[in-house]
Amino acid sequence: MAQPKVTKNIRRQLTLFVDSKDAEAIEQVRQKFNPRQFELIKSHVTLCREDEIENLEHVILNLLSLTETELVVEFGAAKKFDNGKGVLLPAKTDKIEFQELRKKILRGINDNPRVHEPHITLMHPRNSICTDNIFGQIEKTELPTKINFRRISLIEQKDTGPWNILQEFELQLQDKK
Repeated sequence: MAQPKVTKNIRRQLTLFVDSKDAEAIEQVRQKFNPRQFELIKSHVTLCREDEIENLEHVILNLLSLTETELVVEFGAAKKFDNGKGVLLPAKTDKIEFQELRKKILRGINDNPRVHEPHITLMHPRNSICTDNIFGQIEKTELPTKINFRRISLIEQKDTGPWNILQEFELQLQDKK
């Protein structure tokens, strides 16, 4: 009789998924050049990593008290990273708002969180290799330069499986009566 699979590693993160209308060209690149990562998770910007949100109850309370209506991020041209194996779209502006949002989410847990550079990974070096030919094709692709994020997602990955959304938090202005 087969033994039930035991989950050894569970990771949770906060992420900003790219809206489907903005993600079309990004997802085409990811599907073509990094199909494994494409299967694991949709295009996104990681907002907080697992080690930052271990006190999840406090993080959720902070998320529920946010007053932002959206986070707008402008992206630059694709660039290689990790010795040229990976490719990402780096944020070129609005990093202050991104860092401030992180501080609000982590308030009372870590009031001085590390600086995390917002980006969208097109090719993850863990499961792809970028060649000069592939990078040339990516550079010719018209990718979005400005994306509005209106929702934060708490996501989870078990072992090396796909990431699943556990909970979503809409960014919205609270009534100020």
